[in-house]
Amino acid sequence: MALPFPAAAQQDRPLKLIVPFSAGGTADVLPRLLGEKLRTAYPGGVVIENKPGAGGNIGADFVFRSEPDGFTLLASPPGPVAINQNLYRKLSFEPARWVPVTVIATVPNVLAVSNKLPVQNVGELIAHLKANPGKVSVASQGNGSTSHLTAAMFMQLTGTEMNHIPYKGTAPALVDLLGGNVDVFFDNLSSSAPHQHAGKLRILAVADDQRSRVLPQVPTFVEQKLPGMQAVTFFSVVAPPGTPPALAATIQKQLAQALTAPDVRQKFLEQGAEPRGWTPEDSGAFIQRETQKWAKVIKTANVTLD
Repeated sequence: MALPFPAAAQQDRPLKLIVPFSAGGTADVLPRLLGEKLRTAYPGGVVIENKPGAGGNIGADFVFRSEPDGFTLLASPPGPVAINQNLYRKLSFEPARWVPVTVIATVPNVLAVSNKLPVQNVGELIAHLKANPGKVSVASQGNGSTSHLTAAMFMQLTGTEMNHIPYKGTAPALVDLLGGNVDVFFDNLSSSAPHQHAGKLRILAVADDQRSRVLPQVPTFVEQKLPGMQAVTFFSVVAPPGTPPALAATIQKQLAQALTAPDVRQKFLEQGAEPRGWTPEDSGAFIQRETQKWAKVIKTANVTLD
C-alpha cells in the first residue's frame, strides 16, 4: 500500500519539482507559485530546480530515473511529455511511461501578425497567403518548438505556405515581429498579449475552444471557421515510472487545492494561464490526445531533431 501524501511528507524530505527549462519563463513561474502553497504539506520544504537543455530532455531524464516515491516530480510544458518522442530520433527516457499527476494550467497559442501585414482576420490572412505563396515569413521559438508546430498545423489545415524563420526563443522572435522584420508568429498568449494591448502587433485569433479571459475581444479560430486549429501549451506535473497511482492521486489533490487559492489563480491568469488541476486520469487522457495530435503534425511536416 502506498504511503499517503502527508505521511510520506513527515519524513521531512523536500519535494523537488524539476523544471526542465531555464528560470524566468512561464514553465518556471507557475510551479514556483504552487510551491509556496505546498509548504505546509512538506515540512522539508519545496524546491523548484531548473535543469534546462536539449528541449527539456535533460531534466526529464533526471526525473525519469528518480525513485518513484513522490518526492521528485517533473513540472513541464508539452515537450518532454507529449512532443519530443516524435521529434528526436532517440531519447534516453520513455515519455509513454510517465505517471500523470495533473495538468496545472493551459495557455493558448495565438496568431500574432506584424502591424505591417495588410490583414485583419484569419480569412484575410489565408487569402493573402494563397495570393503570395512562400513570400510571408513566420517566426518560431526554434525548430520543433510549439510555435513552429502550430505554424505547421495552420499551413496543413489551410493549404498555405509560409517561409519559416526559427529563432532562439520567444524574445528575439517577438522583437523581429514588432519591428516588422517577420510577418507572423504563433506565440504563447502570455508573451504577445501585452504588445496587443499596446497596439504594437495584432492578434487575429486564439487557438483554443473558447476566448481567453485575457483577450476577450479576440475571436477563436473556431469562430473564424477553422475548427481544427486548436493549440494550447499545457503545464503538467508527472511522476517517474512505477509511482503508485494512489500516491499520484494524493499529490494531485494537494496541487488542485493549491490552485484554488485566490492569489494563485490571479497570478496564473496574469501569466495568461488558465488554472486546471485535473485528475491523473483526465490529465493522462489529455496528454495522450495531445501526443497523437502533434505526432500527426510532425510526421506530415517531416520535422526531426537530433
